[in-house]
Order: sequence, then C-alpha cells, then structure tokens
Amino acid sequence: MKKIRRIKKKRVVVAIVIALLLTILIIVIINSCIKVKLIKDLNVEINTEVNLLSFVDKVENAKIETKDKKIDTSKLEKKELTIKVSNKLRNKKIKFKINIIDTTKPNIESNEEFKTTVGEEIDLLKDVKVTDNSKEEIKVQVIGEYDFNKEGTYNLKYSAKDSSNNEATKDFVLIVESKSTTKKESSQNNSSVNDNKFTTSKGFKGKTENGITYIDGVLIANKTYSLPSTYAPGLLSSTKEAFNNMSADASALGFNLYIGSGFRSYETQKTIYNNYVARDGQTNADTYSARPGYSEHQSGLAFDVCDSNVSACITSEFDTSDQAKWINDNCYKYGLIIRYPKNKDDITGYMYESWHLRYVGVDLATKLYNNGNWITLEEYFGIDSNYK
Repeated sequence: MKKIRRIKKKRVVVAIVIALLLTILIIVIINSCIKVKLIKDLNVEINTEVNLLSFVDKVENAKIETKDKKIDTSKLEKKELTIKVSNKLRNKKIKFKINIIDTTKPNIESNEEFKTTVGEEIDLLKDVKVTDNSKEEIKVQVIGEYDFNKEGTYNLKYSAKDSSNNEATKDFVLIVESKSTTKKESSQNNSSVNDNKFTTSKGFKGKTENGITYIDGVLIANKTYSLPSTYAPGLLSSTKEAFNNMSADASALGFNLYIGSGFRSYETQKTIYNNYVARDGQTNADTYSARPGYSEHQSGLAFDVCDSNVSACITSEFDTSDQAKWINDNCYKYGLIIRYPKNKDDITGYMYESWHLRYVGVDLATKLYNNGNWITLEEYFGIDSNYK
C-alpha cells in the first residue's frame, strides 16, 4: 500500500510540474507574439508637427496603452521615445529613437529686378525676406559683381544659408541705366500705344488702352497681345492674396508652397528670353519662354509656384508631384488657373506648365476649370496667341 501511495504522489508531482511547465510555455509563447512594427523613416524635419503614435506602423497581439501626444521637434537631436503595449499576460515598453534633422533650404522672397540710374545707389537687401523651417534668423548676401556708377545689366543672386548648411539662392537683375536711355524708352513706348475697341469671335468686348489689352475686363498677355515695356505693377495684391489662401490650405496637407518666380519686368524677361535663345535657339525658346513684353509675369497676375519639399521646381519634373496634382484640382477655388494646360500648346503657344498660375478671380477660374478639363483663356474668349 505504501508503495502504491508513493507512486501516486510521484504521479501528482509530475503532473503538477508538467502543468507548470505548460503554463510557463504558454506565457512565453504569448509574450513572444507581441510585435510592434515602427515606420521605416524615423527622420523628422525640425519644427514639424508629429505625434508619438505616428511612428507606429503595426501592433500585433497587444494594444497600445500610451496616449498619443505631440512631440517636441524644435531642436536638432536624437530623441528617445517610449510606447507601452500590453496584452492579458504582459506589459511591454518599446523604446526607439527619432532623428530630428534639417534638410530644407531657406525660402528667399525678394524682387526679381532692381532698376536705377548711373550714380544712384539702392539697397539691394532692403526688402529681402528669408524664412526657414528652423525659425532661426538667417542673413542674406548678394553674390556677383555690380557697379552703380557703370551702366549695364547685372545678373546677380541672393544667397542664404541656415545653420545646417542648407543653402538657397535666388537670381535677380540689377539694371543701371543712363537717364538719357530712360527718357528715350519712355518716349518710344508712348508713341507706340494704339488704343482701340474690338469684339472677339466669341462675342466678348475687348479694348486696348495705353498699350494694355482687356477682354471682358480681363487683362490679356499672350503672343498676340503685349504689354508696354514701362508697365511694371509688381505682383498685385489680389494675386498675392489668392496664393496666400491656397498656400495656407495646402500646408494642412504637408505641402510648403512658395512663389518661385513672381513679377518680372520687361527688362528681366528680355534677359531671360535672350539667354534661352542663346542656349536653345529662338524656335525652341518660343515654346516655353515669352518674348519681352508678352510675358504674363509682367502683368503682376501670374507666378510660378514651388514647394520646398520638391527639388524639381519650375521644370517638367514638377508635373508628377503630389503638389502639382493638388494644385491642378484645387487652384480654381482661389481664383487661380493653370494658364498653360496639357495638350493645349497649339492654342496657348506654350508647352504644358503645371507650375504657372494666373489670377482671374473665382468665377472665371471655376468656368475655366471645367470640372478638371481645363479651358484656356484663348478658347474661352475666342482669341489667338501668335506672334505677328
């Protein structure tokens, strides 16, 4: 009997041990199944709004216990973050590091042309504004040689570099001319003004006043209708306001839009166009660059839009960007149009430019948007765009 009892006791002990081992094994298996997968890119631009849980891609066999919160990204550093997860049997802490970096170039806002006469110096840095995602104060310098005492056109550029060595440059032109040249050009422009009224093939009323053509109250500048060389309104407030409203809404989607090229004077366009002709020949240049006096940029109603997150700016590479797609589908809401749409180069005279926007007001812009099938100003008003 004693022997039987000892055997039974041994069996009970073995059963208990086995049960304990199985319990431990189950716990180990369950705990080993907790998996937290983080996103691949743990680099964050300085001063970017990000939340803690935005770095978590997937959690398996557990739930996140940590409440979501905004992360301070105001300093360039490697920041350690912790996320707590749990299941029925275990709590687990996941620690990881994000790298707060600065790879964004500063944004330079300035005039693209300065004009003065021989002997009259002007401050080229007076109205230059530089902004940067680092929110630091950045100094600007002028690169290039110029002489206020010598007549000529000086192609210069602004340069601005932040503390992370991200450098931005922006071209501008300084024109130093003699007083006699200024008077001569003014006289020539006044004598060439041809005021008249006309009706387009679509029945719209047009008129030319002081060398500027309006159709149904809309200023027109294309290969047929030019602007006087003295016309220089700068970028108009209505255009600026439309861009600012669009830019504000775009920023909520993570875009950082800015005007890469705004108002251009007659002389600036002359320099730009001549450089393209020298490089590619006039026939090719005419497909993407306006001759001086025929550029919408001179009207103060047009600009080229860029995004600091897109390296290709004012080139065909911008066409496929998310920014270009959003702009194409939404710019009309702000009174802006894609001035040179796809497959309309035979009508506008210019290749497709996803970055070139023109202000016309919300009503007309909505009509031209045409539910995504853009209509050109030429088609809408019944006018052509051909150099005579």
